[in-house]
Amino acid sequence: MQPATSSPRSFADLAADVLAAPPRLGGTRLVCVDGPAGSGKTTFGRRLARALDAPLVHMDDLYAGWTLAGAADLLATGVLDPVRAGRPGSCPRYDWAAGAFAAEPIPVPVTAALVVEGCGSSAPALDPLTTLRIWLEAPAELRLRRGLARDGQALAPEWLRWQHEEAAHFAAERTRDRADLVVDGTTGGDEYTELVGITAERPPVA
Repeated sequence: MQPATSSPRSFADLAADVLAAPPRLGGTRLVCVDGPAGSGKTTFGRRLARALDAPLVHMDDLYAGWTLAGAADLLATGVLDPVRAGRPGSCPRYDWAAGAFAAEPIPVPVTAALVVEGCGSSAPALDPLTTLRIWLEAPAELRLRRGLARDGQALAPEWLRWQHEEAAHFAAERTRDRADLVVDGTTGGDEYTELVGITAERPPVA
């Protein structure tokens, strides 16, 4: 267990910590970047995946539209189970414009580390398989502005409904409380506000 710290650290430092930790997903170190929509998870996940030279899986590809239902199961069966067994995974890809999953999934190779980013990526059932659970947060008003700037004002009702759904999900799964690392996404996710330690033993699956 590493001591708690509030000092900013580089992505290279964080990547080195991950790679020094024991793998739990077969020979792969799984990193899950969770938190509410618009908190900066995608940017943070890309930067960490680049530092790790690791594949990046987006939960946005696994949602069947504006719902969290079923996404964690698709992640487990399509990506994590094969990687755990030492085989390449296959990530389904939802086509948001077409409103259906695309015919061709995204291949996920077996590597030393794997980063998964998106709401619902830190499911409790994955705790024993996860090397590092990261939580990003930012004020709700800022997150909504970011989302609508990206997706357009017409999707404001969907965004507001999603915020309620994700809040209930995070409360039920205690996602923030279970995180190893809490990151302030207000200014881009460079400030690590809490580091609990990435080598702590994971609880058994309930």
